[in-house]
Amino acid sequence: MRSIWVILVVLGVATLRGAECRKARRLEETLEYYAISCRAHSASITDFGGVGDGKTSNTKAFREAISQLSQYESDGGSQLFVPPGQWLTGSFNLTSHFTLYLHKDAVLLASQEISEWAVIEPLPSYGHGRDAAGGRYISLIFGTNLTDVVVTGDNGTIDGQGALWWQQFHRKKLKYTRPYLFEIMHSDNIQISNLTFLNSPNIIIQGITILAPVTSPNTDGINPDSCTNTRIEDTYIVSGDDCIAVKSGWDEYGISYGMPTKQLTIKRLTCISPYSAAIALGSEMSGGIEDVRAEDITAINTESGVRIKTGVGRGGFVKDIYVKGMTLHTMKWVFWMTGNYGSHADTHYDPNALPVIQGINYRDIIADNVSMAARLEGISGDPFTGICISNATIGLAKKAKKVPWTCTDVEGVTSGVVPQPCGSLPDQGPEKVGMCAFPTENLSIDNVEIKRCSYRMI
Repeated sequence: MRSIWVILVVLGVATLRGAECRKARRLEETLEYYAISCRAHSASITDFGGVGDGKTSNTKAFREAISQLSQYESDGGSQLFVPPGQWLTGSFNLTSHFTLYLHKDAVLLASQEISEWAVIEPLPSYGHGRDAAGGRYISLIFGTNLTDVVVTGDNGTIDGQGALWWQQFHRKKLKYTRPYLFEIMHSDNIQISNLTFLNSPNIIIQGITILAPVTSPNTDGINPDSCTNTRIEDTYIVSGDDCIAVKSGWDEYGISYGMPTKQLTIKRLTCISPYSAAIALGSEMSGGIEDVRAEDITAINTESGVRIKTGVGRGGFVKDIYVKGMTLHTMKWVFWMTGNYGSHADTHYDPNALPVIQGINYRDIIADNVSMAARLEGISGDPFTGICISNATIGLAKKAKKVPWTCTDVEGVTSGVVPQPCGSLPDQGPEKVGMCAFPTENLSIDNVEIKRCSYRMI
């Protein structure tokens, strides 16, 4: 299996240039954008019979367009342009060496006909659906075993119209797990940028602006799951669940699959999620999570800043986590770690599979209107170790808990932390306020070169 190598970054606004040819009486417009790859061949969805009236199904048009453009995989690649309009569509698959570009006034609307959503097997590292025991509906935009894929635009919109699925979920009428809005598996060289994602049934994409009602069930913003070398930058997320949830498989299935998420960077994230975390690690982390670097994080009205979720039977590890520069406004907990997250895929998990949580580093944090500074709960006989917190000022709310810190089965150190942490995280003195390492060397994802590409519309 190939790991996912993906770049998630707002790379600047595309530019539009126009020139009128009087003899032909046509307007030529050139869209310029930035991407990891430019393409030799281009087409518009209208070339394949697409109709952007918000009513006509374009499922066949998208599938035929991508099928025909796939012939150019080894001949400079191809790009499919989606012009202004509302483009109703069911699920379609991407191809390699391919760019999907949405005009700023283009909206992809997910079909409300459940019959247009095929049922596929559960993720191999989960072995089980999240909403139901069986399979899952395929994602709106899907790809597997791909390389060199760009999905971008001038802030075009992909609207999952998720209310249908949320209602079915609440009424317990789903036979299969809800579809994601965007999903790419076992692929490399992926870029998602300059798009807005709305009202997903759920989201396993990496990127950009993601908006869903805060009451929508289990709508994680971004799920890097068993990914290597991933960069998430300049994202704005409003969600009913964790804004970014880092995962790597569930119980015995994740342990067997054995593909950790590692070398993940998160920069300049803004998150609103009253019932969940800005960044969560787990709870499905049985394949392991390591070398996660998060900085310049802003969270507003969010349940917690960074949360680690695991439990007995998970196995795996969460280690070498680095967080620097968080600004937090109104939340229950700044730091939350729990070893009591008990949901399991089935009854076949190994009760002796204990997770390893170690090397967790937080520094340079300012928070206000907080109910409780930290809730840190390791596992009896399997403590969370190597916790380091420095230079953190936490302003408590008027009705804050009387005890700002609770700590059980955790070990670590602190420096320059207000209010004073619990005894299992002893203060090392003001001279150590700069401790809690943050790596200075670049990951390979940081050295990716971006090109200026164009598309000429006539």
